[in-house]
Amino acid sequence: MNLPNYFLADLPENTALTPTVISDACQTLKKNRENYLATRTTQNLIRVISSVAKNWLEPDDAFRQETLRLGPAATGFTRETLATGLDAFFQQITAENLQALMLQEFGEGRRLDTLSATAAEQKMNRASFARGPELLTHITGGCIPNATLTSIIFGFLTRSAQFVKCASGTAFVPRLFAHSIYEAEPKLGACLEIAEWKGGNESLETALYAETNTLTATGSDETLETIRRRLPPKVRFIGFGHRLSFAFVTAEVLSGMSPQRIISRAAHDIVAWNQLGCLSPHVIYVETGGKISPEQFAEMLAAELDRLEQQQPRGILSTEEAAAIAYRRSFYEVRAAHSLDTRLWSSHGSTAWTVVFENDPRFQISCLNRFIYVKAVGNLKQALEGADAVRAKISTVGIAATENRAQEIANDLAHWGATRICPLGQMQNPPLLWRHDGRPSLGDLVTWTDWEL
Repeated sequence: MNLPNYFLADLPENTALTPTVISDACQTLKKNRENYLATRTTQNLIRVISSVAKNWLEPDDAFRQETLRLGPAATGFTRETLATGLDAFFQQITAENLQALMLQEFGEGRRLDTLSATAAEQKMNRASFARGPELLTHITGGCIPNATLTSIIFGFLTRSAQFVKCASGTAFVPRLFAHSIYEAEPKLGACLEIAEWKGGNESLETALYAETNTLTATGSDETLETIRRRLPPKVRFIGFGHRLSFAFVTAEVLSGMSPQRIISRAAHDIVAWNQLGCLSPHVIYVETGGKISPEQFAEMLAAELDRLEQQQPRGILSTEEAAAIAYRRSFYEVRAAHSLDTRLWSSHGSTAWTVVFENDPRFQISCLNRFIYVKAVGNLKQALEGADAVRAKISTVGIAATENRAQEIANDLAHWGATRICPLGQMQNPPLLWRHDGRPSLGDLVTWTDWEL
């Protein structure tokens, strides 16, 4: 597949970008937005976006095939992991879901088209209009492409020209997605730029920030603070820092007819995107008192991870990543040899997967790449006490509970501070309407105009 050089990320790897190139690209994006994007209707944009997403689900789609062919070398994910992750993502990008998102965010589906009002606003003789930024910049982080693709989609819905600056080595999938937009609707594609360079290039980033109206950034808290300090006062900043997630399994579901189903769901949350996302579990808290004990759960989870490794292999890690897993394993091997409160299961001859069982409920940050902790707890209260040290960083909690207890558990987690609660097995597959870190998906991007009739 020979792609034309529509985007800066298409240029040869040794091409040196300059501040002038960045400034010119931003100014071109703004002009293209005025000519091709600003006056489009929401329904037109939804039609184009949902059509492109549908194409990505087709086995013979050229962009999907190219991703699965070259993606393993470019991203580090195996073909099977990429296929599973892309399917889960693009199945969410439907016209129905996009329309529901507009209603959730704005209360009225035409809010970005024209001054409009809900029934309640009509009674108060009010109407409102929401407008997106002229140029929306995304500074991406992490190797999972979903967040970047979502940001691009949301930017189009707000009628914003977009400059996507990818972290080093992560532009492959966003670049192909941008080309698929361009092929479906060239004028829309002309309002998007994809570039890649190593973070910290102050000359390029200063040129980019000078042209930007709103900037979203994903990365470590330190990275976000560095970006925030360098932004001009006029730029609206929306940062998404590093987050952690965990799961909670009740005794009742492990005493039911299908505990293996619960274990399978847990394993899929660990395997999805190799456990590298903020939504991946680091710890699974398992309640005592069920027919299957937490220690038995860990042993059965190890067997399931071994089975999944045959279907969806993790892939090869860097020397540093493999060494981190080997070191962590050796630590728990020693501990398990001297304590009945610790056990370890791991893949033979590789670092493909690791399960550590502990009676200690303290939250442990995993080294990821399918390295999971299983912790025995007496109840949810004990699990939350164990995770209290990282409470401010918790994103998602996956739960496996009977219908009778699920409402109570979800309510306790909401009051505790979790911003997303979902069924076990869906942790790395949030719905399109998910409020990232508990914040509005589109509402953070727009500025409102209220008309008092």
